[in-house]
Amino acid sequence: MRDGVLDPQPVAGVPAVLAAGQGGLLVGSVHPRFAGTRWVYFTYAAGTPEANHTRLARARFDGRSLTNLEVLFEVPQPKRGSQHFGSRLLWLSDGTLLVSIGDGGNPPLQLDGALIREQAQNPASALGKILRLNADGSIPADNPFRGQAGTHPAVWSLGHRNIQGLAYDPARNRVWASEHGARGGDELNLVKRGANYGWPLVTHSREYSGPEITPTRTAPGMVDPRRVWTPAIAPSGLAVASGRTVPGWRDQLFAGGLVSAAVHRLHLDDEGLVVREETIPIGSRVRDVREGPDGLLYVLTDSSGDGQLIRLEPR
Repeated sequence: MRDGVLDPQPVAGVPAVLAAGQGGLLVGSVHPRFAGTRWVYFTYAAGTPEANHTRLARARFDGRSLTNLEVLFEVPQPKRGSQHFGSRLLWLSDGTLLVSIGDGGNPPLQLDGALIREQAQNPASALGKILRLNADGSIPADNPFRGQAGTHPAVWSLGHRNIQGLAYDPARNRVWASEHGARGGDELNLVKRGANYGWPLVTHSREYSGPEITPTRTAPGMVDPRRVWTPAIAPSGLAVASGRTVPGWRDQLFAGGLVSAAVHRLHLDDEGLVVREETIPIGSRVRDVREGPDGLLYVLTDSSGDGQLIRLEPR
């Protein structure tokens, strides 16, 4: 997009991706000091249908092409299939980067002799996790599991299924995530360092075939979601409104829904509990929600190959 017009020329230098199912070029984010560094960060599915994983890379962007490509991280365990790669990127105020990684896929897909989704509870695996990295891909010294035997040092939180919304609230130094359940049980989580969010041992989801995944909805040592959506909204895209342009939106969450074809406006109390929810109908699958430099909200849709960029304004 240049001066409000879609640029038909594709960006050169994009690496080869596994464009199959839910795989492909996943998400991008510019470095917090992009004007000086020119670094663009992005995740993508790499490999083959029989052996693939999520990669994080960065490259310098001059407005036309990507150069100096570096792969900063890739999920160590290759998997089969084309499901649940994740992912979302989120910069924290200390300059570190959060990366969400999906659990790898639905039954009957297996890894190491068990359902692959069980990797979300394996602290040595990057699957079903939020990772925290430095801008150069190295592991921060204060990550919660660094130095512990049998854990992956990049893990920031675990027990996630497939996060598609990740947002930072700088006023309260809080991280929010919205993630897909299976059949129902989509979740909004307040993400904390080193916490376990339960999947698949604790969930409101059901198997796509109908039965319960587990009867357990809450358990000691695992964090309950702040909101559960059943039936599913298929969350994708999450924003914390600053309120600098629309004071009435301050500190509220705006969550996109693919299936609901709407933006869900979540009112929070001081403890981060959802006290009210309103639905803003969009009429198309909502792929992302972001606050723009003007303080207004921008919604990206992807229905039937005819996506739109929509600006939301107060009445």
